[in-house]
Amino acid sequence: MFLFAFIYNEINESLVSMKQTKWIHPHQVLAMVQSHMQIVVGMVACEPQVFLSQLHTIAHRVKDVTILNCLPLQAHPYFSDGQYHDSFTVHSWFLSKPLRQAYDHGNIRYIPNHLHQAGVKWLATHAQPDLFIGAASMPNKAGKISLSLSNVYEKRMIQAAKIVVLEVNPHYPFTEGDGVIDMQDVDFLVQTNDPVVELKDEPIEEKDRLIGRFIAPLIPDGACLQLGIGGIPNAVAHELKHKKDLGVHTEMLTNGMLELYQAGAITNIKKRLHPGQIVCTFIAGRKALYDFVHLNPRVLLMDANYVNNPDIIKQNPNQISINSTIEIDLTGQCCSESIGSKPFSGTGGQADTAIGAVKSQGGKSFITLHSTAMVKDSLTGQTQEISKIVPFLKPGAVVSLSRNDVDYVVTEYGVAALRGMDTQTRARRLIEIAHPQFRQALILEAKKYNIITA
Repeated sequence: MFLFAFIYNEINESLVSMKQTKWIHPHQVLAMVQSHMQIVVGMVACEPQVFLSQLHTIAHRVKDVTILNCLPLQAHPYFSDGQYHDSFTVHSWFLSKPLRQAYDHGNIRYIPNHLHQAGVKWLATHAQPDLFIGAASMPNKAGKISLSLSNVYEKRMIQAAKIVVLEVNPHYPFTEGDGVIDMQDVDFLVQTNDPVVELKDEPIEEKDRLIGRFIAPLIPDGACLQLGIGGIPNAVAHELKHKKDLGVHTEMLTNGMLELYQAGAITNIKKRLHPGQIVCTFIAGRKALYDFVHLNPRVLLMDANYVNNPDIIKQNPNQISINSTIEIDLTGQCCSESIGSKPFSGTGGQADTAIGAVKSQGGKSFITLHSTAMVKDSLTGQTQEISKIVPFLKPGAVVSLSRNDVDYVVTEYGVAALRGMDTQTRARRLIEIAHPQFRQALILEAKKYNIITA
């Protein structure tokens, strides 16, 4: 961080009057923003809501400001309204629904990455950020601040940024781990009082329940879990409530995991790393989850370069990774972040956790998907059902998880174990869990292109 006097002169002379205090008003943060700046913001529930909701109001005086984010939950005007595309460009480590909806404005860019390397690689290849701004807990009596609900890259950016601003809020939980920082590491504080953004559970469909029932018997007592978000992971969590002594080492701490803990299925006593404690790198869910993690020594919020590192993950025996994909080809290549060439989300931690799990002693990785999807035909406009298990991925589709790293694939029709299998065996096993109405066509296509030769 630069010395305060230098910051004031460089950014805005009117800030000199704030020399004696870290506490400032939101409009004073906006005054710091100048053209051509690179600004990193906190992710998911730790987005700086006040700053981002007002950022578009200075569009008339700035241009070419880059905002780096990850999985934003809210559609703030600075990127959702196309009239501001000359003033602000978004570079994102993971696209969310609001970013997808605004993608055609032309000022949104995706940064390919494995989540455990997102902040590390960006800092290694770019100049230090001009400004980091995130959301955090209120300082405690010892002058410590918790990064609260996300430490994916946030602490690294705080250490690197020229100016650091935190929106501190009494509604944000104080979480333990390496995301606890000292007030002296922050240049300015803004007190806010907005409710923490909640992430509601997606409804569980019958297909999700069937997938959960296929997976549950393959997870032993004492296993260590990584679960993502969505109907399928929620269904899996529901099916695990009878298990004993489960542990958690996960990228994201979810509502489903809280329910498992409350049911007594999670004790963390069998873990090799941090026994007795849940380890995660970000937290997103309902208020009940945020209340659970507040001042809870059994929950550790750690840097993603540690939590999502496959060589760390593998140290927990029986590590389980459960992720979803959009489309999979007959050799096992998983496209989880695009629909053809159209960006949809991001790689995130899928490869991190899947590879870490299969390296673990007794570990397993599950890739899950519904066997079909309903899509609108671009020519006729009519909706039709298509298979998500395909001979070849769509043109332009991104391979998020290599076929070399795929272990189990699960649909509502069963489980295909692919690890160590030749390509013909893989194809046959995947066809067996495809929707019955597409199986014969998949066999014919596989033979036509010599994926299956006998």
